[in-house]
Amino acid sequence: MHASSDDLEWHDSGPKPRVLVVASGKGGVGKTWFSITLAHAWARLGRRVLLFDGDLGLANIDIQLGLPPGPGLGAVLSGRASLQQAAQDTPLGFAVLAGQSGSGALSGLPPQTVAALAGGLRTLAFDDIVIDLGAGLDHANRLLAAQANQVLVLVTDEPTSLTDAYAVIKVHAGDAPGADARVVVNQAANAASGQRTYDTLARACGHFLNHVPPLAGIIQRDDRVRDAIRHQTALLTRHPGTRAAEDVERIAAALP
Repeated sequence: MHASSDDLEWHDSGPKPRVLVVASGKGGVGKTWFSITLAHAWARLGRRVLLFDGDLGLANIDIQLGLPPGPGLGAVLSGRASLQQAAQDTPLGFAVLAGQSGSGALSGLPPQTVAALAGGLRTLAFDDIVIDLGAGLDHANRLLAAQANQVLVLVTDEPTSLTDAYAVIKVHAGDAPGADARVVVNQAANAASGQRTYDTLARACGHFLNHVPPLAGIIQRDDRVRDAIRHQTALLTRHPGTRAAEDVERIAAALP
């Protein structure tokens, strides 16, 4: 990799963007879909939003949205483009900084490069930056999460998802004590079921960590989410006003 901190930064004297990380302990919980829908909801509220595919090595945001190939993160890290140049505008009103699917080199970035990348993102001219992290607890995920303003941990009612979400919360609390971490329950059968899932996770956190991350919101299971993904279209475009769409919009409006 040829990128340095100077290569990654685009200097601007304006206000720094809020950086929000979407994390999960395991794959398959809808993290990338939620990141896209949250970015879209904020854009619809008039905010300037960048969605960054932080799943280094297994990126797929551009695929989910059916976007044409752009320079992406690979071009930034090789020195062929700046972060600002690699941020691709979309018809949805927000920009996307795509990753590079299948690149083991990206998933194995050294800590200093990840730190420079996180610092560079804070210099970009956006109100909000949503980072879709890869699943798990590798060093890149931990570094990106530790430098964010806020972390949303996505969880479902599956036992493995609960266990892994607890691990993410525990590790993040150690990496960034006092950080703003919140829980989003996805794919809930209904609001009551989602609350039970959160309560289960909250009890474990309270008992073992002496800290309970607040609930940011519950997203109900909706078959139209799968339909939107299959058609490579954002949910708020293809199926606005559905349960899942309204649930994400409520979360977007309520986040501080």
